[in-house]
Amino acid sequence: MAWAESFDHLLECKTGQLVFEDFLRTEYSEENLLFWLACEDYKKITSVTEMTVAARRIYAEFVQVDAPRQINIDCVTREEISENISQPGPNCFDRARKLIYGLMENDCYPRFLKSEIYQAHLEQAEKQ
Repeated sequence: MAWAESFDHLLECKTGQLVFEDFLRTEYSEENLLFWLACEDYKKITSVTEMTVAARRIYAEFVQVDAPRQINIDCVTREEISENISQPGPNCFDRARKLIYGLMENDCYPRFLKSEIYQAHLEQAEKQ
């Protein structure tokens, strides 16, 4: 499985994303992947109006203090996003996106590769 080769291979695969999300849910940290995916979609938006709406949704869901799926980022990054949210640009979430990516890659991903969820998926794939 290419998923074990690199974290990028895992994230490039829709099934990989879903299996990784299932794993993160067991660790109560699926908001990290959901935030990262939302940011990836956000970067593709070209309309200023759509960008503003999407930025406010991402901010409300993941960034603001007491957000329903609040991500674990430092207060400087959170404050920077808060200041930019009124006029969000295409790079408004980049710093937080990179922090969360690093957290997933260096912390969650190695545990995922050792997890029962991943091992069961490997066994299932080998049977096919």
